[in-house]
Amino acid sequence: MTDIYTQQMLGRPTGAFVGASWVALGLGASVYFIGLYNAHMTLAEKGFYLSVFLLGLFAAISVQKAVRDRAEDIPVTGAYLGVAWGMLLVALALMSVGLWNAELLLSEKGFYGIGFAMSLFAVVAVQKNVRDLAAFRNVHPDTAPVEHTGYPTMG
Repeated sequence: MTDIYTQQMLGRPTGAFVGASWVALGLGASVYFIGLYNAHMTLAEKGFYLSVFLLGLFAAISVQKAVRDRAEDIPVTGAYLGVAWGMLLVALALMSVGLWNAELLLSEKGFYGIGFAMSLFAVVAVQKNVRDLAAFRNVHPDTAPVEHTGYPTMG
């Protein structure tokens, strides 16, 4: 089996996808936090948006993990999966209601909404990559990352 075929069989993500996932998470969270830092809100409002952001990230990771565990026949209780989905929906609802009722410009509301949505998507991708890389390393503990220069080798 070739290295590329083995990587695809084991679901090893490419370096580009891993990097893009981390960049998307960093960008989404940075945009959100910079906006929150510069916002003209009370400390209580900032705390609300920070808490909802963190709840959303944690819930998204929990949903991804529980769904993946079930797909791999790892036992997950229905209660845990239900709570994970419930908290993700609560975070989305709290963010939506908070932004709907906030005394912010529509562009600011969009800024927070996009930063939140981008971070939720990216944290799921990052968690998937971390898990896929760990699984690959468990099967191939001595395999170093394959480096591709883009140039064909001669010889």
